Amino acid sequence: MSNSLRFLFVALGCGLMCAPGNRVLAQQTSSTSTQAAASADTDQEVDPLKRPRSDKERFAAQKAVRQELKGAYKTWLDQDVAYIISDEERKAFRNLSNDEEREAFIEQFWLRRNPNPDSPDNEFREEHYRRIAYANEHFAAGKPGWKTDRGHIYISFGKPDSIESHPSGGAYNRPMEEGGGETSTFPFETWHYRYLEGIGENVDIEFVDTCMCGDYHFTIDRGEKDALSHVPGMGATQWEEMGMAKKADRFKGGFESLGTGPLASGEASKEFDRIELAAKLFAPPPVKFKDLDNFISEHKLIEGPIFPFDVRTDFVKVTDNTVLVPITVQIKNRDITFVTKTGVATGVVNILGKVTTLTHKTVQTFEDTVQVEQPAELLEKSLDRRSVYWKALPLLPGLYRLDIAIKDVNNPDHIGIYGSALNVPEFHDEKLATSSLILGDEMNTVSSHDIGEGSCIIGNTHICPRVSANAATPVDFKRGQELSFWMQVYNLGIDEATKSNQAKVTYQITDVTTNTVVFEKELDSKDLGAHSDQLTVEKSLPMAGLQPGKYRVTIKVNDEISKQQIAQSAPFVVQ
Repeated sequence: MSNSLRFLFVALGCGLMCAPGNRVLAQQTSSTSTQAAASADTDQEVDPLKRPRSDKERFAAQKAVRQELKGAYKTWLDQDVAYIISDEERKAFRNLSNDEEREAFIEQFWLRRNPNPDSPDNEFREEHYRRIAYANEHFAAGKPGWKTDRGHIYISFGKPDSIESHPSGGAYNRPMEEGGGETSTFPFETWHYRYLEGIGENVDIEFVDTCMCGDYHFTIDRGEKDALSHVPGMGATQWEEMGMAKKADRFKGGFESLGTGPLASGEASKEFDRIELAAKLFAPPPVKFKDLDNFISEHKLIEGPIFPFDVRTDFVKVTDNTVLVPITVQIKNRDITFVTKTGVATGVVNILGKVTTLTHKTVQTFEDTVQVEQPAELLEKSLDRRSVYWKALPLLPGLYRLDIAIKDVNNPDHIGIYGSALNVPEFHDEKLATSSLILGDEMNTVSSHDIGEGSCIIGNTHICPRVSANAATPVDFKRGQELSFWMQVYNLGIDEATKSNQAKVTYQITDVTTNTVVFEKELDSKDLGAHSDQLTVEKSLPMAGLQPGKYRVTIKVNDEISKQQIAQSAPFVVQ
């Protein structure tokens, strides 16, 4: 556009605005602009956080909150507590806006259900996760066991008092309340509970596997297990055999397909009772225990002298998805406060431990007291000794956090704390693997009555691990002691023809300073257990022949069937 045309448009605009007939319009426009400016100034003075949100903004915010619920929190809501969380709690959890609020909610969720709020152990939570693990192990059917109906009932109510099981189905004599007569059934189970709180006494719950695939589903129709119900002329009830009823009558309304029989009228009146039972069984159980909403977990700084102690963790395979984690706490007697009374010096240490997931969900807790007693005249000599506390925890593979706190009872301000990551390994099938290599100064076989019981017992072996200040520091022994070592080997290959393993196990002791092997011995795996894919290597060696210095014990396994090799080693010092 030329400059002359721009000048013409500007002039015309000015003429229109300045014309007598348009003065009112100009004044109104000016007034409106002034009001808009004033309104804008007023809006700027309003706090944006206090400004009411529109429906669109509110819906968008709610959608964003729902989208945030993912990962571990979604798993916790949709899997971990799916059957025990109330509708109100579920709604409240979904409306939380950040992870801090969700963590606090989860903590309070379990505390509300803790039968003993004053105890660090939450029996309800521990039993709940034990039930989930049991359901996954025993009720899986093409889907995790916790997702099945049997898993649901087991997680909610625990083990039934009795189970009538028909895993193969087959011939079945109907009781009279089901119509009498003989038929053939699908696999089914009837769980009996003598009493369920909030439901009643003598509760029978029936599951039937109509797909013959191991997936037993809950049913309120006791006739659903009848495999011949749709086969003409077969599986007749007592009255059908007598010509007093027809098979087609079984499917003429009602929730059960039992058919007519001597007790048919009485059973028909109970159908709504069975529907009510189903509703109660699959509803979240009520929260029975004290509400602890005001409880706040605090982390306090140590104000008194630090109470030092050392911690060691080991890993031993139990099943394909469970690992035994022995935790060894070692305290120097010199750091314990002793009180002498009637000629006996006594030191007492309280120990509290907790294992949590990365989302701060507690999976294991333990607490105990270590008491050390010595005749008063021998106390000074015993101060150079160590006291050991040992606890073995079953855990699933995964990454956890281990926290331990100890308290000197005779000196309440003397407190020590420990916190560390705990990476529990997964032992994969067909992959050669080993447990931790444990070094101790004493090892012996326990009796069959003591297996799995007592301190420092793994399987049928008693061995207390030596504990160092950290993983980089070797444990120490004296020349007059024995060096005992223990390790398990998993997933050895098995020869199909001989049904036995075939591996070479070599253990050796190396002088670290000169890198010289000072002792070596080779064993055949068949000598340790010929027909097993798992074996235990354990040996005690005197150290009188070793000069003071730094050493390393190494155990090597060469599996000749799977063509895999593996080795474990651990350093130690001879004083």
